Amino acid sequence: MNYNAGKCDIAVIGAGHAGIEAALAAARLGLDTICFTLNMDSVGNMPCNPAIGGTGKGHLVRELDALGGEMARAADKACIQYRMLNRGKGPAVHSLRAQADRRLYQAVMKHTLEKQENLRLKQAEITEIGTSEGKVAYVRTHTGATYACRAVIVCSGTYLESRIIIGDIIINSGPDGLASSKKLKDCLINLGLPLRRFKTGTPPRINARTVDFSKMEIQPGDADPQPFSFETETVPENRAVCYLAYTNGETHRILRENLHRSPLYSGVIEGVGARYCPSIEDKIVKFPDKPRHQLFIEPMGLNTEELYVQGLSSSMPEEVQIQVMHTIPGLEKAEMTRPAYAIEYECVDPTELYPTLESKKIAGLYGAGQFNGSSGYEEAAVQGFLAGVNAALKLLGREEIILRRSDGYIGTLIDDLVTKGTNEPYRMMTSRSEYRLLHRQDNADLRLSHIGLRIGLVSRERHERVLAKYAAVEKEIKRLESSYLSPTPELNAFLESRGTSPAATGTSLAALLRRPQVDYEGLRQFDPERPEFPAAVAEQVEISIKYEGYIKRQLRQVEEFSKMENRKLPKDIDYNNISGLRTEARQKLSKIRPDNFGQASRISGVSPADIAALMIYLGH
Repeated sequence: MNYNAGKCDIAVIGAGHAGIEAALAAARLGLDTICFTLNMDSVGNMPCNPAIGGTGKGHLVRELDALGGEMARAADKACIQYRMLNRGKGPAVHSLRAQADRRLYQAVMKHTLEKQENLRLKQAEITEIGTSEGKVAYVRTHTGATYACRAVIVCSGTYLESRIIIGDIIINSGPDGLASSKKLKDCLINLGLPLRRFKTGTPPRINARTVDFSKMEIQPGDADPQPFSFETETVPENRAVCYLAYTNGETHRILRENLHRSPLYSGVIEGVGARYCPSIEDKIVKFPDKPRHQLFIEPMGLNTEELYVQGLSSSMPEEVQIQVMHTIPGLEKAEMTRPAYAIEYECVDPTELYPTLESKKIAGLYGAGQFNGSSGYEEAAVQGFLAGVNAALKLLGREEIILRRSDGYIGTLIDDLVTKGTNEPYRMMTSRSEYRLLHRQDNADLRLSHIGLRIGLVSRERHERVLAKYAAVEKEIKRLESSYLSPTPELNAFLESRGTSPAATGTSLAALLRRPQVDYEGLRQFDPERPEFPAAVAEQVEISIKYEGYIKRQLRQVEEFSKMENRKLPKDIDYNNISGLRTEARQKLSKIRPDNFGQASRISGVSPADIAALMIYLGH
């Protein structure tokens, strides 16, 4: 029996990492928002690794924070070990990763939603999205409650028509044994959205009391941990350690002998899995000559003995998983508390969405997160934020936000999804950005806080602090450029100790700092007039000077890129009437409906000759 349960401006379906950011962004912009979750106890759940950040992903979290999102702040309240990855490489690929207390992170996020003005959090399964005249009109729950609304954001994660697979055991379920969403799939298909089936997986969990850590390599947190949020003023505290273990020949033998029992190779699994997060059985098939694979033994939280065995993701039968685990030094007697599993779920073809993440077929319908074909908490969160922002801005009659590839990793992620599409769960990596040196995690505040201010989710006071920070950076760079040192014996002894040639003439501090062997802190002894700065300012000074030439080169590339992005394409253009285009180009351009020449040039199947023909046709 259906009944009228009221109305709202925006309905968010799902309260995972995408749904949380979507709901908070919309509500903070003043829109009456309801966030629906299948289970109130699974808000902000981390069914896979309980960690935030990582290579490429840490960049996303920092960018989201600079725009006014929530994930970084919640992480700094709930994370128990911080590590900056890739410290041995250049700053472009430095990525913060932190192990989270899983339950604390959930509690922080759930309470944040509950306290937010203009936001209601409700437990219900949405079974129908209703439309009127091609626009979103209402959502209906499994109990028949109907809510009139003007926009809907689908953040279904891995719950949409999901099933868990462990060997030959198949369970219609969402992650962690939670219920899956059953009826929404048919509704979405009836609305004309093309769905596809993807797969992901999760490793086993084990009891820490049954692990011999003396046989493993300890992985402590950083001595100088850095927070995720630019606004976090307290230094994070490392309260946990992780361990490193390895598979071996016996591990691989057992896996090979049981490949016929793997749903991955028997045809049971239909969904497409993530290339960059393979199961352990997939690893030994694809890398047969590799003698061992790394495993990261990580805590699930401070108030539990459960450990997560990252790298041992599998869909093998439970008894095979136990045999495999017991071949690993330190895990010979480990007790499995939860077996690994594969999970299949439905998601949309993201090329059906505009760069605002709104559906091209149904006005007011948005998608975010794994529903859009991505993987990962961080990828989900940034999409949820942009979907929530754009749904709100559209209803407010304001200009929507489209982040370009030249703006950062979020722009790259969304452009990749809506322009190129994806045939497997999409994961953000630093290699996906053509402007890595510009889009560092450390300068996300400079790049994006002004956009957060324009949206209305970054305060003017916060933005002024960002401006003051980078004004101090510029002032110090100018001072270093104009401050010279004579080639004293002390200076040359220092330079030679660092493995670089002595100074023959007077040299500026900036010139010395450009040498790869010399660092900003090391020059302090020769620079008595150096002001005292926060570490973040000193970091920006050093990076800006050391990589000045490379940064200028990428800025020129961005300038060329912007020329193409600024050449808009008419929304009503009929590509079938352009004789100079190849058939494939006409089909792809008609399907994607690119906003500009830059986006058109990145569509698979559209060649430079097609772009030239398009320019001639439009008189560019």
